[in-house]
Amino acid sequence: MSKTSQQNTATDANGVSVIHSQAHTSGLQQVPQLVPVSPGGGGKAVPPSKQGKKNSFVDRNSDEYRQRRERNNMAVKKSRLKSKQKAQDTLQRVNQLKEENERLEAKIKLLTKELSVLKDLFLEHAHNLADNVQPVGTETTTTNPESNAQ
Repeated sequence: MSKTSQQNTATDANGVSVIHSQAHTSGLQQVPQLVPVSPGGGGKAVPPSKQGKKNSFVDRNSDEYRQRRERNNMAVKKSRLKSKQKAQDTLQRVNQLKEENERLEAKIKLLTKELSVLKDLFLEHAHNLADNVQPVGTETTTTNPESNAQ
């Protein structure tokens, strides 16, 4: 594969050198690099979207300026209302969750008491059954009060 490359250096209005490289490689494309003109790197490279805006004079009495300010003011109002609504929604959700948590804690307390009562009943019943059960091989005679009366 053969590689050929050429570099062209140009200086823009902000004193930034842009190096354009043209390379003939296997379909790869090189991206232009921003390099400061001064060797000390004194200035920042300004992206193209910001280059024309820095030196332009803004007439605060122009219709364009007033329209932009009005659009910006509406956007700010909308953003602040949205933020306030989100905060209110969050607070409402917090209150709902607190109420639900209190209900669930009360339910846990009630179920714990119920479990304790049922456990005590079970243990009492099991103890009574154990007292009434007799070991295998031992027989006891029970007397019937009615048969003794005859």
